[in-house]
Amino acid sequence: MLIDDYADFGKTLVTGGTGFIGAGLVKRLVDAGVSVRVFDNNSRGSLSRLGEYAERVEFVEGDICEFDQVHSATRGIDTVFHLAFVNGTQNFYDCPDKVLEVGVKGALNTLDAAMDLGVARYVTTSSSEVYQEPTHIPTTESERIIIPDIKNPRFSYSGGKIITELLALHYTIRSALKVIIVRPHNFYGPNMGYGHVIPQFIKRMLELRSTNPADSIEFRIQGTGEESRAFCHIDDALDGILLCSAKGENRELYHIGSENEITIRDLANEIADLLGLRIQISGDRLLEGSTTRRCPSIAKATALGYAPKISLLEGLRKTIEWHLALERT
Repeated sequence: MLIDDYADFGKTLVTGGTGFIGAGLVKRLVDAGVSVRVFDNNSRGSLSRLGEYAERVEFVEGDICEFDQVHSATRGIDTVFHLAFVNGTQNFYDCPDKVLEVGVKGALNTLDAAMDLGVARYVTTSSSEVYQEPTHIPTTESERIIIPDIKNPRFSYSGGKIITELLALHYTIRSALKVIIVRPHNFYGPNMGYGHVIPQFIKRMLELRSTNPADSIEFRIQGTGEESRAFCHIDDALDGILLCSAKGENRELYHIGSENEITIRDLANEIADLLGLRIQISGDRLLEGSTTRRCPSIAKATALGYAPKISLLEGLRKTIEWHLALERT
């Protein structure tokens, strides 16, 4: 995309702007000349993710669950990117109450503030978790969305995202607010939290490499290893989010990701190879509620011009280089 494509974003608010995706989005917007306000409480993010960009944005520390704080941060804003949410699989099991509180109150507060203050555009990130047990692969945006087991705390996250989608699409129906929903699919890259599979694998393998002199190292994973995902590097992901935000249709949903699937077993072996390790993979119990296969159809985003460019091998190499540099500091 050209910088001109961002011109009608105007003054932009990014909630969750110190998180993994949020920080990347903030940097892209600033580089494009967009005036950016970041709203976050840094409970899971960190201003360090913004680096030198922290001095080029207006940072507002606040709680997404407090309407007055959200309303104040939204004043004078033309475009809202709402990313604030509690992510990380372990959090879904450990604190489902907080996941839902942040998800539901965050959506209501940002939407109420946006409508009250005349914001023009509202973009929110949902999740591939909303359809949980897809009936077809690659999965399109029209896939049914379900919660398989209401008593399983894992679904606090997908439940919060489903509610967010419903509110964005229908709570705003009598307003002039333009609404766009993007559903991320397994983004990864440098400086991502360790609650996700790729950084977790890298971290664990680096630890094993430093403590285990054996030629072949046992490496335990959840499930059989035949479970699969289609991973998308953060640089491609940000291209997709910004493209759909700028060119997407009002009240439409867009998958952002890659259609190139890989099994978790093969992913582990790819990372091990890049680290110069030989591993023996052993399976373990798959957490209840885990999805065995996930791969999006990205045809809708592709029709707007989205085209992922970074192969998984190249993306893993870049991500590992970042982790190795961190290890040396």
